[in-house]
Amino acid sequence: MTEKTNSYDFEGATCAVPLVHDEKIVMGHGSGGRMSLDLIRNAFYPSFKNDILGAGDDAGVFDVAQGRMAMSTDGHVVAPLFFPGGDIGSLAVCGTVNDLAVMGAVPRYITVGFVLEEGLPMQTLAKVIDSMKRVAAESGVQVVAGDTKVVQKGNADGLYITVAGVGMIPAGVNISGNNAQVGDAVIVSGTIGDHGIAVLAARGDLGVEVDLESDVAPLNGMIAEMMQASNQIHVMRDPTRGGVATTLNEIAGQSGVTIELDQEALPYHPAVQGACEILGFDGLNIANEGKILTFVAQEDAEKVLATMRAHEYGKDATIIGRVTEKNEKGGRVVLKTLLGTHRIVEMLRGEMLPRIC
Repeated sequence: MTEKTNSYDFEGATCAVPLVHDEKIVMGHGSGGRMSLDLIRNAFYPSFKNDILGAGDDAGVFDVAQGRMAMSTDGHVVAPLFFPGGDIGSLAVCGTVNDLAVMGAVPRYITVGFVLEEGLPMQTLAKVIDSMKRVAAESGVQVVAGDTKVVQKGNADGLYITVAGVGMIPAGVNISGNNAQVGDAVIVSGTIGDHGIAVLAARGDLGVEVDLESDVAPLNGMIAEMMQASNQIHVMRDPTRGGVATTLNEIAGQSGVTIELDQEALPYHPAVQGACEILGFDGLNIANEGKILTFVAQEDAEKVLATMRAHEYGKDATIIGRVTEKNEKGGRVVLKTLLGTHRIVEMLRGEMLPRIC
């Protein structure tokens, strides 16, 4: 086995680190000792290197401007680790970036926690880290701290990732699930359910082949353009686990409003629509990882819609409904069907689909 050696400046010292490409994770990598340090130097630091991380302290320290800051954290578990259109690494970074961006915040810094299973190939870890590096660069965020633990073989699905992030909210921005207003248009940024069906197909759980990629994507760039186009955006939310149905019910409850959806307007990729018809799934309950729901005043709806459609991640954006009235009973979501009737759209109950994120 041939080893290639590079030198990296880490924790104030220059050190030689062996790059062993066919090595596997062993319990010693989680010991906190020399092997742990070598793993950090070899696998993580070269991809995420910056001055804050390079200080080598127990927490990243950075200056912030006066104002409001948003903070979010999320854990990510998915099988398989790699799926059409993404992987656990891109999923983890995008999840936290999007959670900050839908609050109107500009994502700045993230921290990353890894739980590695004994026996995980180093090549697999390297591919995940490279994916995270790419998405972090696209999002404009820096990894400023992290942690790594190793568990015995059989006690994890190869790799789990937890990401926490912070972002600054510009002055005058107040976007919240509490702010839905009667008359607001409800816009979804693209086709619904792509991520859930893509992951299930990659896992072999569907029993049929589908030509579909996950929609996992960092949305902060598009959101920034939307906010420049209108100061009448009241709510934004990314409909991940539980899908559009669960997310809209949460917003309806927070704001105490009735939200009416138009079934004819709901956008689905043909592969998602086909899978739902064959297997009896409701597409409104299927997870998304690169879509947002936006509530905007009716007078600015077309302007925001055009801005979204001009962006790579919003080219299929569609107005799917509206806020019709205040609801003192706590809010509800209704669907106007193709037949012109109405039915209640409920929050996902239980486990309709196997775990996908």
